[in-house]
Amino acid sequence: MKELSQDEWQSQLKKDENAVILDVRTEEEVEDGYIPKAKNLDIYKGQEFVNEVEKLDKDKNYYIYCRSGKRSAQACTILDQMGFANTYNLEGGFMEWEGDKAGD
Repeated sequence: MKELSQDEWQSQLKKDENAVILDVRTEEEVEDGYIPKAKNLDIYKGQEFVNEVEKLDKDKNYYIYCRSGKRSAQACTILDQMGFANTYNLEGGFMEWEGDKAGD
């Protein structure tokens, strides 16, 4: 896992042809807005979250965020333990996100 500032996240994401954005918040939180093209996998769903992660392509680069950066850090750790090589946590989470938003 690598911690990325909001600016690092945005600039790296723009250049990454192999990127997948994961939103690990609840569905209710996602309804308040999300980063465009994000796939929602609620980390609070426990085993169901792990089952969904197992279906993901380990060769992709995962940019993971939540509301504040804590759950996404946990998600990065889980993906790292499952053999995913490149996981990036958004410092400050969606609360501090100033980039493009959808759904709000």
